[in-house]
Amino acid sequence: MPKMRKKSDLPTKICIVCGLAFTWRKKWERDWDRVTHCSDRCRSAGKPARQKAPA
Repeated sequence: MPKMRKKSDLPTKICIVCGLAFTWRKKWERDWDRVTHCSDRCRSAGKPARQKAPA
């Protein structure tokens, strides 16, 4: 069985929307290099809202 890592030993990044630090998660294992937001909420808040075309 692999040796457990302490949470403080995991890599961290800074969210580009809220500016808070977040740590590596198992579900981000394959694409950690592309992760830029700490949550779905920040990802959706970072995109500008689409305006509907006038009818």
